[in-house]
Amino acid sequence: MTGRTNATFAPPIIAASRWLDGVTFPPERPLINVSQAAPVAPPPRALREALAEVVLTHDAAHLYGPDLGLPELRAELAQKWSRLYGGTIAAQDVAITAGCNQAFAAVVDALTVEGDEVILPTPWYFNHKMYLDMSGVRALPLFTGPDLLPDPVRAEALITPRTRAIALVSPNNPAGVEYPAELIAAFMALARSRGIKLILDETYRDFDSRSGAPHDLFTDPDWRDTLIHLYSFSKAFRLTGHRVGAIIADPPLLSEVEKFIDSVTICPNQLGQHAALWGLRHLDDWLAGERQEILTRRAAIARGFDRLAAQGWQMRGLGAYFAYVQHPFDAPADEVAQRLVREAGILLLPATMFVPPEDTSGARHLRIAFANLDSAGIETMVNRLSGFAI
Repeated sequence: MTGRTNATFAPPIIAASRWLDGVTFPPERPLINVSQAAPVAPPPRALREALAEVVLTHDAAHLYGPDLGLPELRAELAQKWSRLYGGTIAAQDVAITAGCNQAFAAVVDALTVEGDEVILPTPWYFNHKMYLDMSGVRALPLFTGPDLLPDPVRAEALITPRTRAIALVSPNNPAGVEYPAELIAAFMALARSRGIKLILDETYRDFDSRSGAPHDLFTDPDWRDTLIHLYSFSKAFRLTGHRVGAIIADPPLLSEVEKFIDSVTICPNQLGQHAALWGLRHLDDWLAGERQEILTRRAAIARGFDRLAAQGWQMRGLGAYFAYVQHPFDAPADEVAQRLVREAGILLLPATMFVPPEDTSGARHLRIAFANLDSAGIETMVNRLSGFAI
């Protein structure tokens, strides 16, 4: 079989889940699954009750809706983001999508043709790389140093006449690193100076350890000429199964995005949009508590890896949902990850899933989606890693 999908690799989460085949986990050592960054609990009860009311009383919620999303949700997000970032965002600058992955895909299709290029810092979010591969768009790897922060000077050296955008994820997936505001501003300035777009994916922004806005890009009255902001409601309100994301960008670009949405999903999920709207209006305090819990878990995993340092483990990146760690073994990361399933009951991802083949750092690193564990679960995981050897 031939087709565009042959241009890329198998979905890493699915590939890793196959390592569980034939493996049994005794009651005293159940599986610890830290492979995927997704909430494992349902939305808060108040949101579910509001959603049930929509199901029962909003007939229109069961029909096609506007391609770019519910007008009320677009306006609410614009107002809230304007307050948060201290800038001016209008409802017509907002499009709602079927998850943030669709937001990225729609933007790529609006910006590129086959043979174009998008710069991705490594380690990269694998779904970004997969969609670029399937679109015939070359992903230009921007290799990062020990701090896992991308360098604008190195990025500029990669730009060619076919480069259409630089895509950043902050807080980063998979590395967890929170990009400083001045670094994001430097990438904005670079993109503007070279006439390309800056795609900024802030899926995990609600769990940033810093207070206030993570950058001031929206305070620039001309932000629309360069910035494309992506967001996901999945992590904020536990709506992963409802698939609700957002794009904030120049309205002419969103007109192109509208073509993509109309031909792929026709409209975003109606019920998910109502859930997101209710969450924006009512769940600020609840979300603040969720953020604090994630920060508590972040502190727990930092303490755990301080203990593991004596055995050669190193913490390379930590933040939001993720820890990006260097293992101490002579075996490659994919072998280490598979043996951890069988011998320690831990499912995590090797960094080879987040870097191009020529990047040898992938063999030395692992990603842990620690937000799936509470502090006690993190302690158990650390104890198992402490007892693991090759």
